[in-house]
Amino acid sequence: MAELVYKQIIDDLKKKIFAGQFADMRLPDERSLSETYQVSRSSIKSALTKMANDGIIFKKRGSGTFINPLYIKNESIFNYEGSNLGVTDNFQMNGKRPKVRVLNFEVIPPTEELQRDLFLQPHDFVYKIIRLRLFDEEPFMIETGYIPIKIVQDLNQTIIEGSIFNYLEEVQNLAVTKSFLSISAEPSDANDQKLLRLRENEPVGIMEGIFFLDNGTPFEFSHMRFHYKYMKFNTFVSVQ
Repeated sequence: MAELVYKQIIDDLKKKIFAGQFADMRLPDERSLSETYQVSRSSIKSALTKMANDGIIFKKRGSGTFINPLYIKNESIFNYEGSNLGVTDNFQMNGKRPKVRVLNFEVIPPTEELQRDLFLQPHDFVYKIIRLRLFDEEPFMIETGYIPIKIVQDLNQTIIEGSIFNYLEEVQNLAVTKSFLSISAEPSDANDQKLLRLRENEPVGIMEGIFFLDNGTPFEFSHMRFHYKYMKFNTFVSVQ
């Protein structure tokens, strides 16, 4: 419950930051925030520590807590929080969560590459799922995923129109908690241009990788093609 409280505080502070409610780029002190949210100082401290670790705010000794201006300037859609790495829950833009449009759903034999990446045998069939992700009606990603049937046997159209990772966690008691991702860019092709509303001379961002269950089992190989304007990552480096 305490974890939920501090996350709610973070979500609300983020909304206020982007709404410009802290014109001087400074957050109220912990005591004031505790009174505003009617929670303990420890919950406020947990929220501020997480925000500082994520590079959203920084503490200046003797002066207070300030908003990182680069966080506002370079808001990323990649906001991984919670217990799994699903796109539905973790990708946000100005508080909007992605919608899903299923483009293709079929069962296929694994290619040699999939056999290698997901540790499959030639007879281990996989689901091939192609989905278009949108914020409201604006497309930002074409996602092609391959999931072994032997791991989850009952995927259907209704499940893949929502969050597959949430379904795993809530129904199958499995969580996707690790991934290895590579990021690149290339010229957009005709399909990218049609689905992502790109011009012929505009590039597409590529994110490709393997997602793992919490027990270490490779669960999905995913190939994601992004509208280039959404390919923005923030990182915070701290040298101890």
